[in-house]
Amino acid sequence: MIKETVKIQMDSGLDMVAMLVQIANQYDSKIYLQDAKHKFNAKSIMGMMTLSTVTCDEIEVVAEGTDAEKAVCHIAQYLRSEAN
Repeated sequence: MIKETVKIQMDSGLDMVAMLVQIANQYDSKIYLQDAKHKFNAKSIMGMMTLSTVTCDEIEVVAEGTDAEKAVCHIAQYLRSEAN
């Protein structure tokens, strides 16, 4: 299992969520985003829509599987970007 805490640098919204789900679905690993209270399936558009984040919130990206390291790296990089 690979984990990385990420400080989100972009505005949350439907565009951010849709792109995040697209990125997550490029990988075979199970991928989750979790905060202090909740765990969200990064491959589920409905699950990710319930994720309420704002700029500068921190979230943990967690992945388990054969390409977990690449998945976490890619998603963390996306969440740190300042443009949608």
